[in-house]
Amino acid sequence: MLLEENKKYWTSRTMGYSQVNEKELSSSQKEKWLDVITHYLPGDRKNIKVLDMGTGPGFFAIILAEAGFQVTAVDCTESMLNRAKINAGELKDRITWVLSDAENTDLESEAYDAVVSRNVTWNLKEPEKAYREWLRVLKKGGVLLNFDANWYQYLFDDEKRKGYETDRKRVKELCVEDHYTCTDIDAMESIAKKLPLSSRCRPQWDLEILNSFAVSKVKSDPDVWKQVWSEEEKINYNSTPMFSIYAIK
Repeated sequence: MLLEENKKYWTSRTMGYSQVNEKELSSSQKEKWLDVITHYLPGDRKNIKVLDMGTGPGFFAIILAEAGFQVTAVDCTESMLNRAKINAGELKDRITWVLSDAENTDLESEAYDAVVSRNVTWNLKEPEKAYREWLRVLKKGGVLLNFDANWYQYLFDDEKRKGYETDRKRVKELCVEDHYTCTDIDAMESIAKKLPLSSRCRPQWDLEILNSFAVSKVKSDPDVWKQVWSEEEKINYNSTPMFSIYAIK
């Protein structure tokens, strides 16, 4: 079962991924990400309920709770949630933690002012179902803010493959950490080959799906990576830039 295979992989990646989040929390990326997100969430923060979907080791949940938002953090792996609580430190009890997969949360309908997500939709077996679920839990006029990229599209596209290989060479030449080969790349590629969005052209796919749900507004920003990525990330993922999806229910 793909979900179980995916959960097993991310459980094994908990500590490595947490180290990435911990590095972000102690760097200028923390403020850069917060600036980008809060741009779309104006108003009295203590009254804004935010759902962090696929929180992983808790980066979004932590920076948003620290900024004064009411935060609920969801992840499908218990090890990630446990690590996120550790990373949250004194903020742990200000965040509501939920063990659930992204396509079926069992959360209350129209309960949240915003749903935020990073590097999650590409990793889902049923991303269209996930978008529908996230819109279900949003209040009317609520904001959906998703950050993602065409991860592993190089498995299906020759030009993307060339770009990926060029990135790996540049990483080596510049002596920076390789964010692909330092993980179990064989396991992740095996999973990615079975995921529907690995071969899709995004964010076009996302815009089409969200428009089919008749949201009141939807747009994408293909250059958000320039604002939030570190120099090391820009080197690692030059051929796979991160985009954002912004939608209003």
